[in-house]
Amino acid sequence: MANTISFKPKKVTKKILSGLSPRAHEVVVNRFGLTDSAERKTLEAIGKKYGITRERVRQIESAALKFIRKSENFKSEKAVFEELEKLIDSLGAIVSEEDFINHISKDKLVQNNIHFYLNLGDKFTKHKEDNHFKTRWSIDSEVAKAVHDSLKNLYENISDEDLILEGDLVNRFLEEVKDLSEKYRNEEIAKRWLSISKKLSKNPLGEWGKATSANIKVRGVKDYAFLIMRKHGSPMHFREVAKAAGDTFGKKCHVATCHNELIKDPRFVLVGRGIYALKEWGYKSGVVRDVIKEILKENGPMKKEDIIEQVMKERYLKKNTILVNLQNSKFFKKNKYGLYTLA
Repeated sequence: MANTISFKPKKVTKKILSGLSPRAHEVVVNRFGLTDSAERKTLEAIGKKYGITRERVRQIESAALKFIRKSENFKSEKAVFEELEKLIDSLGAIVSEEDFINHISKDKLVQNNIHFYLNLGDKFTKHKEDNHFKTRWSIDSEVAKAVHDSLKNLYENISDEDLILEGDLVNRFLEEVKDLSEKYRNEEIAKRWLSISKKLSKNPLGEWGKATSANIKVRGVKDYAFLIMRKHGSPMHFREVAKAAGDTFGKKCHVATCHNELIKDPRFVLVGRGIYALKEWGYKSGVVRDVIKEILKENGPMKKEDIIEQVMKERYLKKNTILVNLQNSKFFKKNKYGLYTLA
């Protein structure tokens, strides 16, 4: 537990449950997984055992929690709940449930006890999981609202293709929440707040973006290849890509599979023999003839040397290959000034 908390959860729980009737006691310990097995049971499972409805079990649970909150045993453990409140505050006043209980302990039974206290304490507000966010707990409604709004704003201002370095995203986020108390505005808390979001996530290279983006939710060879090439920053042979994907991500990447995936994916452009570039770098897809046509469409009549220079920026190939393509009178011709134009 690394001394994250000063109290002994089992001991505290035993004390605050001591005034309950046997059935109420059993319902609570089974619902919250407070037995040695640490198994949380459903309303239905408990109902079957007693031959009562799910709704009746829920009523018993609700009445038991009300009884506990009014009891002297509960009031005598006030320091425990104050300690948890201070801990949540130190983590940013709003924290994902999973993050919080994992921060305290990896022991499932201890985690269940902490979850039980969060449900009991009147200072803790539970925000249920929804489309945007994971289940989270807060102790300050103003901070919670600011964090929720800012995470939504961040998401709305990111495109599907965007990949953002963690430091840059943290800075953007801290700018969004600049009106909050300075004690919350630091990198560690910002990262913890980011982890509340279900819409924002990071890829295996630690770059952030929309959780649904292929650049983030990496599923196969082509996605690993994309990240590798983006990081590399210049065209690569498919053999290099396959090796780098294996070295970086520990994924077995067959050379032939890698080549096939790159050919099919519109994010990649074949720019030479087995050499690929990313389309987002400005490379155009198509054979050499198509590249020449695009260059002439954009620039009008051009000298042979200028065409070669432009094509060489787009493709890794020999000059002779470009000259052979220019001789194709079906597509290109020379005007009276000796400049090449489209036929």
